[in-house]
Amino acid sequence: MTGQEITNKLKTYSLQSWSKQRNINPIPVEKAEGIYFWDYDGNRYSDMSSQLVNLNLGFGNKAIAEAIKKQTDQYCFMGPGFGAESRATLAEMIIKLMPDNMGKVFFTNAGAESNENAVKMARMFTGRNKVLSRYRSYHGASFGAGNLTGEPRRFPMEPGIPGFIKFFDPYVYREPIRFETEKAATEYYLAKLEEQINYENASSIAAIVMETITGSNGVIIPPEGYLPGVRALCDKYGIMMICDEVMTGWCRTGKMFAFEHFGVKPDIVTFAKGVTCGYVPLGGVVVSKAIADYFDDNMLSCGLTYSGHPLSCAAGVASVNYYIENNILDNVKASGKVLGEQLEKLKAAHACVGDVRYIGLFAAIELVKDKKTREALVPYGKDPEGIMGKIKGLLGQRKFMTYTHENIIIVAPPLIITEAQVLEEMAKVDEVLSIVDNEYI
Repeated sequence: MTGQEITNKLKTYSLQSWSKQRNINPIPVEKAEGIYFWDYDGNRYSDMSSQLVNLNLGFGNKAIAEAIKKQTDQYCFMGPGFGAESRATLAEMIIKLMPDNMGKVFFTNAGAESNENAVKMARMFTGRNKVLSRYRSYHGASFGAGNLTGEPRRFPMEPGIPGFIKFFDPYVYREPIRFETEKAATEYYLAKLEEQINYENASSIAAIVMETITGSNGVIIPPEGYLPGVRALCDKYGIMMICDEVMTGWCRTGKMFAFEHFGVKPDIVTFAKGVTCGYVPLGGVVVSKAIADYFDDNMLSCGLTYSGHPLSCAAGVASVNYYIENNILDNVKASGKVLGEQLEKLKAAHACVGDVRYIGLFAAIELVKDKKTREALVPYGKDPEGIMGKIKGLLGQRKFMTYTHENIIIVAPPLIITEAQVLEEMAKVDEVLSIVDNEYI
């Protein structure tokens, strides 16, 4: 087919996620390599969001592709009740990368399933029913994960499932209170969280679920001492601490998993995305030794046809090996340093940039109408004039491909990006922000 034929068929026969269907116009992709992909007219695009923050090792990774081919030659599928070498190998690799309190992994197909099964396990283990999660969060769009989610994408699931309770992120930039230190902010947010725990009856709460670093809702990095404080509250009240590492795991933030930055040991960790870099779908739930031991003699009421799919696990083994053997963390730190420097320059240079937040190769640019008042460029949950869509379009014209959410531009390129490529791509952002300064504020 020609590129236009592909686009026409998709518009005619396929529903595209998170979109009004009338005006979608998907770019037909002919080939891809590294951080780039090309359409059928030969135009080159830079993937500056790692697709959906999952293509961590970029396009065309031969090690992953070869692992999938090798597994195909052996067999493509074996049910989760049987032994598959790739499944066994990947499970061992993951546990060895985890803190010493972690015991076993349950494989799923994606992040939403990981989070749903994590909640089920926490409820079974504790015998409790309530689950706390944050307003500025996204944990998936299936019904259970959608109830965990706090931002507007949860609305189609409402009135929702009883027992899913929301609390606020430590979003210091947007807080009306101006804290003198990060420690002061942490004390405030932890006090409010503990108050809510008690108002909800602490003995009924099974888990607190958090994106370790809030992802698409703004790359909100917790202030000093916050995650250890949540860990302490969970210990105090017998609550399971669940860290959603679907987006932040697998080297994205400069550590193998983001919770390593904060010196905490979760009870449960969920993952997906970068474990296979999107080459084949895979997710999982890692549980503590205590939870794993509980299910030795109690039914684990979780199951999926494709749990630990051999092709997916083969891709996972190859991906994890590639991260380690090719020192991807070193590149994340080097290129991430350059990215951070460029973001700070943009913040200083542009009236529309209220804040920039970054850790490793995980970053957000927060756009405002007024730096002093911090008024968001578009109201929360609304964009009546389509301003953010227009900004995304301006970036797309320069072949800088990413996504926006609320008043945020996400910058999360593949972890193989070079320092020179970071400089080349961020110059495009500089151009677009100058237009925003002149036309939208």
